Amino acid sequence: MAVLTLRAEGAAPPEEVWLRYVTPACWPSWSPQIRGVRVDGERIAAGTRGEVVSLFGVTAAFVVESVDDERWRWAWRVRLGPVRLRLCHEVRRLPGGSATVLRIEGPAAALAAYAGPARWALGRLVRG
Repeated sequence: MAVLTLRAEGAAPPEEVWLRYVTPACWPSWSPQIRGVRVDGERIAAGTRGEVVSLFGVTAAFVVESVDDERWRWAWRVRLGPVRLRLCHEVRRLPGGSATVLRIEGPAAALAAYAGPARWALGRLVRG
């Protein structure tokens, strides 16, 4: 199991970034590799299950492990065939904007393949 940590900073207020994270309908707006999300409910919570539909129509199942609205943190597990990833997200307040940190645990090859699209998405997430 490998671990990868990514960070991005931008002008978006942290409250707005947090809302973009906890609202699955918003994910395709900042994460270009996501075409859609199939999930019950408008907001994620611990135990939320669903599917992310990729740009190429491939679906990955997920379950949200935890959501901490006070600390702006959430974690989820994603499964695509035999590949399992655990992703932990955090939003931080910065002067004039926000930062986000993503910690991903999973097979090294999967992390290497996902790093580029994830960096791009995080940059779009915090952009003002």
